[in-house]
Amino acid sequence: MQDVEAFAAALQRVRRNAGLTYRELATRAHYSHPHLIRASSGKHLPTWDVTAAILKGCGVPAELMPVWRRRWETVSRDPQDIVELLRSAETLEDLGAALSALARPRSLRTLEQLTRIPRATIQAWFRGTRLPNRDRLDCLVRALGATPDERTAFAEAVGRISSGRCRAERAA
Repeated sequence: MQDVEAFAAALQRVRRNAGLTYRELATRAHYSHPHLIRASSGKHLPTWDVTAAILKGCGVPAELMPVWRRRWETVSRDPQDIVELLRSAETLEDLGAALSALARPRSLRTLEQLTRIPRATIQAWFRGTRLPNRDRLDCLVRALGATPDERTAFAEAVGRISSGRCRAERAA
């Protein structure tokens, strides 16, 4: 999720440096201004077509487009083995990174609609600022099409992180 947010921030900088409002960019990019605002919000990765339209609309030279494309491809790539990420997860941030990888490229709104779990809750899980309840987390990972091995790995990671937090809190 942090990569998506950083990518969105870079798109926003390009627009600001071009001196364009979202409405002005919408005219040049041939997308509605609300669509462009969502695309650069950092909540989900925009498609390459939308990204390219934003960059072209902002006057990014054609010779820089391959650089942007490689950056977009890097951000859009999911880690190959979510189970392996979860086996090594020791913190809420690690758990959030694995969950974000599984959820990519879906938006928080889509995830909320799929699961009826509030966006703010899902976002807190992605950022690693809130420990998920096992049942609610399982609801989300099932909706994302997780394999049985991935579901088990998520449950084990939550258990491991939860017990580690309890021990740390008792020691303090």
